[in-house]
Amino acid sequence: MDDLEYSYLKHKILKLTDIDLDAYKSRQMRRRLEGYVNKSSATDIAGYCRMLDQNPEMVIELMDYLAINVSEFFRDLPSFEYLKKTVLPELLSRNRRLNIWSTACSCGHEAYSIAIMLEDICPQHRHRILATDIDRKALEQAGNGGPYSQSDVRNIDRHTLARFFVKEEDGYRVTDFIRRKVEIGHHNLLKDPFEYSFDLIVCRNVIIYFSNSVRDKLYANFYRSLRAGGMLFVGGSEVILHPDDLGFSMKHPSFYSKSCLRPEPATIEGAALPDVISKEVRI
Repeated sequence: MDDLEYSYLKHKILKLTDIDLDAYKSRQMRRRLEGYVNKSSATDIAGYCRMLDQNPEMVIELMDYLAINVSEFFRDLPSFEYLKKTVLPELLSRNRRLNIWSTACSCGHEAYSIAIMLEDICPQHRHRILATDIDRKALEQAGNGGPYSQSDVRNIDRHTLARFFVKEEDGYRVTDFIRRKVEIGHHNLLKDPFEYSFDLIVCRNVIIYFSNSVRDKLYANFYRSLRAGGMLFVGGSEVILHPDDLGFSMKHPSFYSKSCLRPEPATIEGAALPDVISKEVRI
């Protein structure tokens, strides 16, 4: 795939899916797309783009591929243990009703993991957990509370699995009790404005795919969206090299606290507030 073909394909994908591939690492994304297109029946990029125009199902499949929906409940157990034993109790000591955002939530694994933790820690309190993603197919699964495969729930002990999940023919689903604790919404991290006053923002194993400039803008938006002392929870490989420059201080690997001493940074502009689909998701 030469530069002209890649540029043409990026433009077509932006038009059809609203995903701006210029925000991603160019070499990595070009390699992924080239391999994906080569598996199709198209003989060239122009032919593949014509197929996208004529076949909405192909567009959905492409979005699924680009969304990188790979997750599981309590992924990276040590980090979730730190979240449960240290971060959540600290946040709860300041605010009994937490406002939490699981962004780029995929199929809802992390949002429901946190809902289960909070039910263990403080069942008497009500919290707000917002889970958003750009992929509507993933959001539909999240909103329905599943189904989730055996590998999705492999980090969950038998007692927790029996308490908060229902086994069905097609896999596991979270109980309605847990499902109703999570709001599901559509949100494009690169285009839509961010809400404010979050105690905890979870954005894991996503930022690593973006270019450095986009990454810093996202961190700036997360900074603005957090309350003073709020926490950003990122993936294990997403180390913020100079957190002080972005208004954060590292409390633990993967956990960055908002500093109160830095002026509010600039944000990525957007056109509309996140589209909250509702707790009883309908897409």
